[in-house]
Amino acid sequence: MSKKFSTLALLVAVSLSGCAAQHTATTQPAANIPKPAAPAQTNLVKRDLADGLYEMVLSPKEDALYVASSEGFKDVQGGVVYKLDPATLKTLGRSHTDLKNFALAISPDGKTLYTTNSLDGGISAISTEDGKVKKRLLFTERNKEGYPYGARQVLLHNDLLYIGGVGDPAVVWVVDAKTLTLKKTIKNAGQWVTGLLWSEQTGRLYVANGGGEILIIDPRSNRIEKRWKPLGDKPALLLNLAEDPATGRLFVTDNSKAKTTLVLDIRSGELIKQLDVGDSLAVKFNAKRNELYITQRESGKLLSLDATTYAVKQSWDLPPNPNSLLLSADGQTLYVTVKQPFNKDHSTNGPDSVVRIALK
Repeated sequence: MSKKFSTLALLVAVSLSGCAAQHTATTQPAANIPKPAAPAQTNLVKRDLADGLYEMVLSPKEDALYVASSEGFKDVQGGVVYKLDPATLKTLGRSHTDLKNFALAISPDGKTLYTTNSLDGGISAISTEDGKVKKRLLFTERNKEGYPYGARQVLLHNDLLYIGGVGDPAVVWVVDAKTLTLKKTIKNAGQWVTGLLWSEQTGRLYVANGGGEILIIDPRSNRIEKRWKPLGDKPALLLNLAEDPATGRLFVTDNSKAKTTLVLDIRSGELIKQLDVGDSLAVKFNAKRNELYITQRESGKLLSLDATTYAVKQSWDLPPNPNSLLLSADGQTLYVTVKQPFNKDHSTNGPDSVVRIALK
């Protein structure tokens, strides 16, 4: 088990936001009451929810916010996917799963949730109608200790799931979303696939890895066309990606080594700008407001930047560790998961939180 937790430590180190579940039936009554923000942040509502919160997704109708949870890592088996009211953050439902949940995607009809099960190296399909696991696929890749590659990010496009495998050398799995069968394994993806992005402008899949590379994959051949190393030989552990389709800019974060956000030309890979805002984890571009949002795990802050000048417009204090970001379709609401640090025994001192920020 200690080796398995070393794998967990690796996943946390590359910030499964992005790229662990089960306090199940014993939620504290007080935790069901969303907390209003301090007077200085009145546009914000915070909800202490559960251990091990990671990524979120909104239903297509935006009438439900789903949050993936690994729950605890110490003496806790399985996980939960929480269904919340996107306006109040109150619990609408829970799906208790036998494996721990990390990243999320949802089908266009809103009937199926896809969650990565990182510690077990798999992907599960969950029915949103009854909360049951409909199908599951466990990948066969193993690291040198014999443990599964961590299944980090998941991206759904044209009925295909692209799933990043945290290994060395890493892989990207291509899975049929309807049947949950493996169609292709894209190999030699560098050290630890951490971030995935589908570009509207180029029609390509962009992959970030822990070796400081951006890989560009042709979805027709499922082959790596190009490999960029935007910081050259400088150490970098690239994480999450965002795109501005109108200007062809690609935003890439690093909260570990370079501690920055890179702005690249999405076609050439040219480094346009390096944003010296400090450690950068999750990133979202908001075309409706021309803003860029960045979580800073170490400083406990969320930044809003003017996407043209890159000046910081606003900063929210979200201690201790703001993690994943989700933006509503109208660009007026931002959701954040806020994590607690791990103790040496893999426990935490309290539940992780979900934050809702009204931007207008």
